[in-house]
Amino acid sequence: MAHHSHTTLNTEHTLECPSNKASCEIISELLGLREQVSELSELVHTDTLTGLSNFRYFMLSLEQEMERTRRTGQDTGLIMMDLDFFKKVNDQWGHDVGNKALILAAQQIRAAVRKMDAPCRYGGEEFAVILPATNVYHTLQVAERIRLMIESTPLVTEEQVISLTASFGIDVYSANVPGRAEEMVKRADGYLYQAKQEGRNRVCYAPIEVKEDISSVSQDEKDALFGLFGGSSEAEQAND
Repeated sequence: MAHHSHTTLNTEHTLECPSNKASCEIISELLGLREQVSELSELVHTDTLTGLSNFRYFMLSLEQEMERTRRTGQDTGLIMMDLDFFKKVNDQWGHDVGNKALILAAQQIRAAVRKMDAPCRYGGEEFAVILPATNVYHTLQVAERIRLMIESTPLVTEEQVISLTASFGIDVYSANVPGRAEEMVKRADGYLYQAKQEGRNRVCYAPIEVKEDISSVSQDEKDALFGLFGGSSEAEQAND
């Protein structure tokens, strides 16, 4: 969006006042309107409560990253997450406190991801993160990092301390795989639903086929699969 502001500054010197006055109200008004258009363009894809990107921007960005994957061969990771028992927060403490919980969750998500990632408010208490050029192992690591940050950061208000948790579903898009953004979201949402069914406050994802030659898997990837997610040491035994 900065592009619009840059254009505004440059055009200030090229615009000529119709009345040939040194100080021209018409040009000043025009430049002011252009600034407002730039600010409104920013608001179009921003969720006003959390400051994250909104649903419209999310779907456009996901389609763009999937196209980039088809072009470059680098995977695109997607995390869908939903605050657990959020209706109880609203019912018990009111919507103002519920909004504060959403804002806090958004802050944790933003702190856990890279600048290149795209954290979004999908709707209600559901969020999404697009991770460009990110494989399944590192997508799992990011999801687990967000989960731990939300779990360890309660909402503190003047009257109460409210513990929050979230459930996660992930999907990773690879090149040469047909499909559109809606289908990727549906798969990730399916694993999010599975996380809810299995007890909440967890990350669910498609079964990963561990390569027979596990020595080709980096230590970070082993940690994502077996360390962070409570897996057994079978993979380490396979490497022996």
